[in-house]
Amino acid sequence: MKPITLPENPRRWDVLSLGEVMLRLDPGESRIHTARQFQIWEGGGEYNVARGLRKCFGLRAAVATALAENPVGRLIEDFILQGGVDTSLIKWVPYDGVGRTVRNGLNFTERGFGPRAAVGCSDRGLSATSQLKKGDYEWDKIFGDRCGAKWLHTGGIFAALSATTAEVAVEAMDAARKNGTPVSYDLNYRDSLWKSIGGKAKAQEVNREIVRKVDLLLGNEEDFSAMLGVEIKGVGEDFDELPIAGYEEMLREVAAAYPNLKLVASTLRTAKSASVNGWGAIALYEDKIVHVPQRDVEIFDRVGGGDSFASGLIYGLLAGKGIEWAVACGVAHGALAMSTPGDTSMATKSEVERAMKGGSARIAR
Repeated sequence: MKPITLPENPRRWDVLSLGEVMLRLDPGESRIHTARQFQIWEGGGEYNVARGLRKCFGLRAAVATALAENPVGRLIEDFILQGGVDTSLIKWVPYDGVGRTVRNGLNFTERGFGPRAAVGCSDRGLSATSQLKKGDYEWDKIFGDRCGAKWLHTGGIFAALSATTAEVAVEAMDAARKNGTPVSYDLNYRDSLWKSIGGKAKAQEVNREIVRKVDLLLGNEEDFSAMLGVEIKGVGEDFDELPIAGYEEMLREVAAAYPNLKLVASTLRTAKSASVNGWGAIALYEDKIVHVPQRDVEIFDRVGGGDSFASGLIYGLLAGKGIEWAVACGVAHGALAMSTPGDTSMATKSEVERAMKGGSARIAR
C-alpha cells in the first residue's frame, strides 16, 4: 500500500464534499409518529464531513450539491452558511410549485434511548440532488490549478440516489485524481436506498467499480459486506462481539482486491443499548494495522458519528499528524459528535484533543 500524498500547490479549499444535504426533523425526546413539534437541522452523510472539517477543525470546506429553489431550499442553505461551508457549488433548480418534478429531501430521525433503537425515515424522492447528472459540473475547472481542493470526499449515499449520481461521483473522482487530489469514499450502506433498485446485488455492482478510484475507503463491517461482498468472520448478527483479528483480515482482503487503496478504515461499534455504545476504530495503512480499542461512550444522538470519525481522520491526514494520531482523532471526534443533537459536530478542536488525551468530563470554567 502506497502512502497518501497531498497536493503541493495552493488550493482554494482544503476539502470538497459531494452529496445531498437534507433538512432533518428531530422529535427530540418523543417519537416520529407521536410528535407534535420538531427541531430542525441540516445533514447529509457526505456534507457532514466537510462541515466537521470546517466548524471543528477550521479548514476551508465546500459542498457540491443541488437544492430546489424554494424557502425550504433556502433554509437548508442558511444552515450550511451557519456551518461556514462554501455554498458556491450549490446548483439551484427551479421549483414547480408542488414538488412534482423536483424537491428538497427531508429526513425524520428519532434518537432512541435505552432499549429503543434510533429510527430514521427519509422522504427524498425526486430530490434536486438525485437528479444531478454528468456534465452538470465542470470538474476539470473545479479541481484545476486555478481553483482546486486538497481533498475530495463523497460516499455510497450519494451514489445510491440514482443511476446518474453514481456517474457524477465517478466523473468527480476522475477529475480529482487527474489533478492530484486524494479521494475518500464512505460506503455508508443504506438498505432503504438500495432495496427498490436492485438491493445488495446492485449496490455491489455500483460500488465495486467506484472503489477502484478511491484512496481512503471508510465503512463498518455491514458496509463492507453489503457494498463489496467482503464478509467478516467471527461476528454474529447482533454484533455483540467484534473480533479484531476478523476485522484485520477483512481490511486486508479489501486492500488486496483494490490495490489502488492507500488507507482502509472501519469504525468499531457495539450497541449495548441505544444510550451506551462501545466505540473505537481499526485501520490499515501502508500494510500496518492501527487500532483504537473500543471504550463505552454515552450516546445522546448517534447520527453522524461515523461522519465525524471520517472528518477527524481526514483532518489528521491533512495536518500531517501521522496515522495513529489521525485514527485517534477520528474516534474522539465521533464520540463527541454523538454527545450532542443533530447530524453535525458541535465539538471544538480543543475538546477533541482533550478527549484524545483521556481528559475527564469535569466542568471546564
